[in-house]
Amino acid sequence: MVNMADVPAQMAEVHDESRTRDRVRHAVGEQAPVTASVLAKDLGLTPAAVRRHLDALEDAGLIAEHDGPLPGRRGRGRPARAYVLTALGQEQFSTSYDGVATAALHYLADRVGVPAVENFAEAQIAELETRLRERVDAEVAEAGSDDLQTRTAALAKALSAEGYAASTRPVGEGTGLAGLQLCQGHCPVREVAVEFPQFCEAETKAIARILDVHVQRLATLAGGEHVCTTFVPTGALGSAPPTAEERASAPPFILRRDQRSSAGPDD
Repeated sequence: MVNMADVPAQMAEVHDESRTRDRVRHAVGEQAPVTASVLAKDLGLTPAAVRRHLDALEDAGLIAEHDGPLPGRRGRGRPARAYVLTALGQEQFSTSYDGVATAALHYLADRVGVPAVENFAEAQIAELETRLRERVDAEVAEAGSDDLQTRTAALAKALSAEGYAASTRPVGEGTGLAGLQLCQGHCPVREVAVEFPQFCEAETKAIARILDVHVQRLATLAGGEHVCTTFVPTGALGSAPPTAEERASAPPFILRRDQRSSAGPDD
């Protein structure tokens, strides 16, 4: 027989468990690919607790084990398991308005033409750019530094405030391909951008304008990847093409497909 006096405490425990699991899922989206040990440290949880939540999220089809190399990893031995959001995990953040928005854009393209969709996407991203720039400028002013690393970190924070679950990480350190990866674990307009990549293109241009540097979009959620990834060059890539030695020593996830193919099969 259930003791009714225990019900409120049990409900609170279930609520706390669910809220913690949501924190883990959000952190996976923001930092993917990410390991259990990193999540435990960042969230202030025990590794055992994080693994329990990861197992539950994986069983629910919301996350999956990452099958590629981990950024910055060097050395030998079996790599730690890392996780990313699945398509279902991404859809958990989608809104019920995605279908309506997509239908409206198809209507606009059919009645007015594709350039009208491009203009609309640019106008929408321009509004986002204004908000992001204000936040970035404020962060930079508070930090007292306007270098590219500080500005990119501020942009990631601003994007996260807009629902993009963004983060940055250094890549290619010590090579001419040194830079920062700006990762976005969630895209509020993902479902729309799947059919209308003009939104991704306009967003990439906005990022470049805010950072005042040429950037490269390496992957997008709309394109079927687990995270939107933008490469922000801080090394020689910003001023000159990388040498064969630099290509060989750089992590593979920095190079675009066209760079890999032009470098030859051994690169």
